Amino acid sequence: MNPNLDLPTVPRRRARPPKRKTRITIYLDDEVLDEFRLRAERTGTGYQTLINAALRLRLASGDANPAAA
Repeated sequence: MNPNLDLPTVPRRRARPPKRKTRITIYLDDEVLDEFRLRAERTGTGYQTLINAALRLRLASGDANPAAA
């Protein structure tokens, strides 16, 4: 390579962290999905993000038994 060439310096990109989410297909009651979409619209957040947060909260509570809902 010719050392006299004036090449612009290209900023280095950080390595992307490994993807930590998996795409799935799930069937939800229409009323449940409608409620999450409504809440998402009100808060400006994606409804899938809200569903994920609700599931995380439920798991963190230590009671993941659906009969308790």
